[in-house]
Amino acid sequence: MLCAVYKSIRKSQTYLFVAKRDDFSPVPDPLLAQFGPPQLISILNINLQTKFALAEAEKVLSAIANNGYYLQLPPPPVDHLKEHKNWKKKQQANKHEI
Repeated sequence: MLCAVYKSIRKSQTYLFVAKRDDFSPVPDPLLAQFGPPQLISILNINLQTKFALAEAEKVLSAIANNGYYLQLPPPPVDHLKEHKNWKKKQQANKHEI
């Protein structure tokens, strides 16, 4: 499936995939308002073997076929404090085992 990929200039690491270049009619107006003016970055020919860093090709294709678009959001931020606390707990547990 050939589709156009746009990035948001307002939301970092946020991408919008649409079936037809410059056709945003299937995208809800509130989403477009938050997304901001879409900036075309690529035209892709997506198939089931296409590899994405943050999405599965099947989900992208299904969303475009069913909804007319796919929105890729950035991954959630890493909570380094929580990771550190978990690491400290493991270190304390390991000390008591020895």
